[in-house]
Amino acid sequence: MTVNLDNLKNLLLSVEKPSRYTGGEFGFPELKESAFNFCMCFPDLYEVGMSNLGIKIVCESIRARGYTADCCFAPYKDFGAGLKNSGVPLYSLGLKKPLGEFDMLGFSLQFELSYTNVLYMLDLAGIPLTREERKGKNYPLIAVGGPCAVNPEPLADFVDIVFVGDGENVDADVADIYVKCGGATEEFYKCISKLDGVYLPELRNKTKKALVNDLDGAIFPHQFAVPNCESVHDRAVIEVMRGCYRGCRFCQAGFIYRPVRPRSVQTLTKQACSLIKHTGYDEVSMNSLSTGDYPHLRELIRNLKENLPEGVTLALPSLRVDSFDGDFAQDARKISLTFAPEAGSQRLRDVINKDVTEEEILKAVQSAFDIGYSAVKLYFMLGLPTENDEDIDGIARLCALIKGCYRSKPRKKQLRISVSLSTFIPKPFTPFQWERQASDKEIDEKQARLKSSPHMKGVILSTSDKFVSRLEAVLARGDRRLCKVLRLAYQNGCIFDGWDKELNKDGWQKAFESAGIDPADYTRKFAEDEVLPWDIIDIGVTKQYFLSERKRAYAAAVTGSCLQSCKGCGLMKVCKAAEGKI
Repeated sequence: MTVNLDNLKNLLLSVEKPSRYTGGEFGFPELKESAFNFCMCFPDLYEVGMSNLGIKIVCESIRARGYTADCCFAPYKDFGAGLKNSGVPLYSLGLKKPLGEFDMLGFSLQFELSYTNVLYMLDLAGIPLTREERKGKNYPLIAVGGPCAVNPEPLADFVDIVFVGDGENVDADVADIYVKCGGATEEFYKCISKLDGVYLPELRNKTKKALVNDLDGAIFPHQFAVPNCESVHDRAVIEVMRGCYRGCRFCQAGFIYRPVRPRSVQTLTKQACSLIKHTGYDEVSMNSLSTGDYPHLRELIRNLKENLPEGVTLALPSLRVDSFDGDFAQDARKISLTFAPEAGSQRLRDVINKDVTEEEILKAVQSAFDIGYSAVKLYFMLGLPTENDEDIDGIARLCALIKGCYRSKPRKKQLRISVSLSTFIPKPFTPFQWERQASDKEIDEKQARLKSSPHMKGVILSTSDKFVSRLEAVLARGDRRLCKVLRLAYQNGCIFDGWDKELNKDGWQKAFESAGIDPADYTRKFAEDEVLPWDIIDIGVTKQYFLSERKRAYAAAVTGSCLQSCKGCGLMKVCKAAEGKI
């Protein structure tokens, strides 16, 4: 079956941004059905999903094996309601094929508040929500992957397959086995359960994350489809390296993407030139968790400038304070730079292993001011383990010192300082995975103390929603009991809760109450010896290492970068840095 867009003309003319739903993007490959038909589903809006590099890589890997890889994004409420009223199932953008007719749907889980959107998309497609309801019937396999998949248990009742780790090979390997076994047979499940990176909620099999060691030889799309409407990150993207050397103790990404694997300058230059050639973009973003730590950054920038067409600019979105270099920012529009000290005092920065000094912070902002920047945005967290009033006062003090840096020389423009305060969220696979989350009352008191400081005069202050932070912590550290909460929340109208204007607090609170579950069960302090919901996943970093890092945190001891010396996290045998090859 193919959905005829002519029949949806009136609906498309009545909704916001109808180009989200029409397909036909420049550069989107011509598709036809094959032995395995896969649809990559992104449980957020089109303009968010079209910016995501990971889903492009997975689709490329599927197509490289000769199979079909289409895509679909969560329709906004107006179009979703229109599809429901019209009796038209949610469809893919390329083939215009109803999602229920694919062999597999793969949902990319980028953040926890997208979980109900997975149910929303399944419902719009006319697919029963739970694995039990679909069993023995002709429905596609439901798979999830992405960073949130490292704790798949809150979605366990809804999915058939969880992909954990790098997606360049394992998704396509499962496709091969599906074709070989003639579908989702008993033999199929038996075979894929043995693969690294495949977790089957029904079997509760333990699995190691999938790992691609050679990114130079890994699948990477030579062109991107250009969105029909402006996307969140409307530019070409290259991934300069995967992983991070730093080991900040609150940062889940820094651990689940280990070990660090840089791409070569030659590979990155080739990828960037191909993307610019095939898309017409005028900007290349050099992405990683910490781009300033890429060992050949100066050479890469020089190579890109020499080989890219004139007028193409370079963006470095992930520069740490201690790796900021004014030369890297010379070509940028000198509007605002963002730094993330995370904590106001040196003691607390040492606790979280941020390994950045006050001197380095001030040197970075001074360098930025001297080349023309007049605005700086600073990110801090409240509620970090061991935090006290002096740490809160340190944020205000740091703002005062930055003001002093700006005033130390004559400047043409007025300084603009923005401070963003988020609430610390204990995440799985970090040294802080056992910590409790600060209560709303505690966060209110911390915010009030900071706001009352005279040093904050003229500083633009923004804070994260405490309810959202609490919900994110619950879903991040949740178990299978939350499946009931998710279904009830969806039935209560909770979708797109990651968008401020859509947050449905009442719907979530009623869902927890109806399920008889107290969110505090998941925001409490966990005992070091208790079994954690995500213990079924092995990301390579050992629990012993996390415990030792937690102990060092309470001693305010900095571990430092993996480039300085190997820290023995458990990935030594597959880490090029540990082998001294970087």
